[in-house]
Amino acid sequence: MGEIFNTNYRAYGTRRLQAELRKQGITVSRRRIGRIMAKNGWVSKYTCKKYCIHTEKSNESPVGNELNREFNIGQPRKILVTDLTYVRVKQRWHYLCVIVDISNR
Repeated sequence: MGEIFNTNYRAYGTRRLQAELRKQGITVSRRRIGRIMAKNGWVSKYTCKKYCIHTEKSNESPVGNELNREFNIGQPRKILVTDLTYVRVKQRWHYLCVIVDISNR
């Protein structure tokens, strides 16, 4: 089983390993495969993604239209806009916050 796991770039999980073993005529349950994987420390590259969208509305507050689409202010650093997003780098989630000055972008 370790040979199948490693030759497929450590990407196979329990389902794919079970399918490959069936092709070879070996019948093993997915639970047993999972126990063997845990014992040997094998983790599929595709099972590491664990990201949940937060559904809490604790940070939301009503924001009015303060600029009224008048972006030519002329003074630097008077009006700044921000945006926050999530970026996946090397199998980990990171926050990316961008701050832009409206006067010169």
